[in-house]
Amino acid sequence: MGKTLKRSAAFTALARALMAGARGGPSLGERLAALPRMIRATARGEYDGGLRLAMMTAATAYVVSPVDVVPELFLTIFGLVDDAVMVTWLAGSVLSETERFLKWEARRSSVIPGHVTP
Repeated sequence: MGKTLKRSAAFTALARALMAGARGGPSLGERLAALPRMIRATARGEYDGGLRLAMMTAATAYVVSPVDVVPELFLTIFGLVDDAVMVTWLAGSVLSETERFLKWEARRSSVIPGHVTP
């Protein structure tokens, strides 16, 4: 029970920090709302996130894959470590890439096509 409470408190603190925006950056809601736009812009070739999106997709597939259930059943804690590392990397990648995309999107909206700015 104590570990569950600590884990719950840690996730709550993380959620609050992300909602407020790290270092004055975009909130978690803004980042999640940017994901579909980022995928569309990448698919159209407008945004250069193809490789990063492919890596995030592969990480998601690895974590949700039912094939990986067997090691968890037999190796308990050691079988969960690889998933924990992957989820941590995936969360960091999504936060980082969506922040990068939002900056790109803001710069892009300030540019007028066909006009040179000094």
